[in-house]
Amino acid sequence: MQENNFHVNEHSLKTTISKVEPNKLTTRGYNQQDLIEKIRYADMIYLILKGRLPSVKESKMFNHVLVSFCDHGVTPPSTQTARIIASSGSPLNSAVAGALLSFGHKHAGAIEKTMELYQSRINSLILTEDSDLDNKQIAGLAIDIYNDYASKKEKVPGFGHRYHTSDPRAEKLIQIAIKEGFVGPHIKLAIALEDLLYHNKGVKLNVDGINAAILSDLDFTPDLGLGIFIIGRVPGIIAHIHEEKMDEDEFRRFCDLDDIVYGGH
Repeated sequence: MQENNFHVNEHSLKTTISKVEPNKLTTRGYNQQDLIEKIRYADMIYLILKGRLPSVKESKMFNHVLVSFCDHGVTPPSTQTARIIASSGSPLNSAVAGALLSFGHKHAGAIEKTMELYQSRINSLILTEDSDLDNKQIAGLAIDIYNDYASKKEKVPGFGHRYHTSDPRAEKLIQIAIKEGFVGPHIKLAIALEDLLYHNKGVKLNVDGINAAILSDLDFTPDLGLGIFIIGRVPGIIAHIHEEKMDEDEFRRFCDLDDIVYGGH
């Protein structure tokens, strides 16, 4: 009989997220039974991602971010993809997977890019306890960013929307941040940039632009931006998949034969 020389190191997989024991679950140091009873879903997401529970103000702002991401009708490619896949008779998980695979540079990619922009530029400043001085530094930084992108004839990420001249989600999130007294350096930079872009080009912040600032002031790193967007958007995608299966005819067509122009020989 051949000897089996394959051995698995029982301690090869390490995690600081959750510990599973017989009849007990511990997440980030907290008993899950207690978490189930005492915190909201958004707080649980924050805890898992950040390793600590949010403060009251952080909890409110993070919850507002997730709600703002939930749905944008049938306009996004991801939602259209999910509905087309669902119409073919594929299971829900396949349709959700198709939606997630639709996220790319042109769809859902702006938030990470915008967080990188905000954070790299704010990190270049030496902020003080003097709010007037800091505000002047941030205003000057906004001018530099505006001039930089204008000279390259590039769009500043996080601004402008194909359907909204003024994204209602962004407007509300700014109002909430001000009301909650949660206006950190990244939000200040976003607002200063919006003033310049709106005055010169008629362009305002979109939901990605303001959420990139809020998440940056919540101290999330850019690599988590898309993940947080996905967490917020999946409920809307699932709702569209369910609606497609319940209310629409099978095998959805996105065009008719007469709409197809053949360019071959």
